[in-house]
Amino acid sequence: MIRVPELIRRKREGEELGSEEIFELILAHARDEIPDYQLAAFLMAVLFRGLSRAETAALTDAMVASGATVDLTGLGRPAVDKHSTGGVGDKTSIALGPVVAACGAPFAKMSGRGLGHTGGTLDKLEAIPGFTVTLARSEFVSQVSDIGVAIVGQTPDLVPADARLYALRDVTATVESTSLIAASIMSKKIAAGASTILLDVKVGAGAFMRTVENARELAETMLDLGTRAGRSVACALTTMEQPLGRAVGNALEIREVIDTLSGEGPTDLIELVLSCAAHLLAMSGLAASVEEGRERALAAVSSGEALRLYETWIARQGGDPSPDVLPEAPVRRLVAAPAGGYVASLDALAIGEASVRLGAGRLAKDDPIDHATGIVCLRKHGDPVELGEPLAEVHARDKSAAEEAQRAVACAYRLQDDRPAPQPLTLQVLSG
Repeated sequence: MIRVPELIRRKREGEELGSEEIFELILAHARDEIPDYQLAAFLMAVLFRGLSRAETAALTDAMVASGATVDLTGLGRPAVDKHSTGGVGDKTSIALGPVVAACGAPFAKMSGRGLGHTGGTLDKLEAIPGFTVTLARSEFVSQVSDIGVAIVGQTPDLVPADARLYALRDVTATVESTSLIAASIMSKKIAAGASTILLDVKVGAGAFMRTVENARELAETMLDLGTRAGRSVACALTTMEQPLGRAVGNALEIREVIDTLSGEGPTDLIELVLSCAAHLLAMSGLAASVEEGRERALAAVSSGEALRLYETWIARQGGDPSPDVLPEAPVRRLVAAPAGGYVASLDALAIGEASVRLGAGRLAKDDPIDHATGIVCLRKHGDPVELGEPLAEVHARDKSAAEEAQRAVACAYRLQDDRPAPQPLTLQVLSG
């Protein structure tokens, strides 16, 4: 019989627990054999004392073992997956899936919803009329086999222990633990079945990881977990000081995905999609090098094959792939530059929070989403602007919301006389 108070005490004192003890503790909680308040105390001890690599691996293994897993081995080729730790305007996965699938790599992703200033992939996809994010595991596997790409919501029977732990972390101020974050992410990635996983760890004002040091610690922990589980894993540290792309808001971001797959999207979004695709193709053996992978990904976009596959994918999940059917906000207002110069900075967090207040995001899990609203950043870091020229465009439900967002967006911009030095998009790529 597991002695939970003793485990809490030992972890509180900084002692390393045995893998079997961690494993048993987590599964016992998942089976309702121990109360939430004891797990809450354990999580607080973990927040202050941390977990070793072995303890984190045991936690991850227990969460995977708590529910079902997806078997993708029947595809006959390695399936790939990509996860972002969350940012503002990050619609990369939606564009990436069709690109790598067009190059022969099955893209099998179970995704989540947004909370706070970070947008969720499922919320963006649900801006498409008719699109369903709910597929049974058998349908998910069948679709990946048939057309090469599927993005769906996580099924309730996949790593249920993580769902219970996350709910506790959310209400006990223990979300920030690197070990708990890594175990939560990797348990879902491992259970979802892909053999090749790329993790995009965002760094900066609009990300959960504000410093490169913290982001690198998280990346290294996730790499260790993936390697232990026999997966091919790489982590890219990418900047989130300003929004990714220009669009922030669900339908607006879907339009930008379509532009990107047409070869006409924002430079930074195109660059990140091609970079992610290049690494996934090289990691899965479909390209001899990252450079060759990038060439293949670019060819898939240039030929129109990636866009055609996007349209096939959206239709397969019940959606209408035409941009003409996407919802549009009734009120649009421009944010004018108060002076001439160059954009020195664009605060991603401020833009994300303004978008949430417009209705494009949620502060609580059950908040409704207004898929039509959001912000388009017409000028970004380094761009020149003249007095009175538009910096951004607000898409709102009513005049009052638009005016509030205009003020917030104006404050997110900082202008200067000289052109600032370029900011790198990718800071570092780590591989196992």
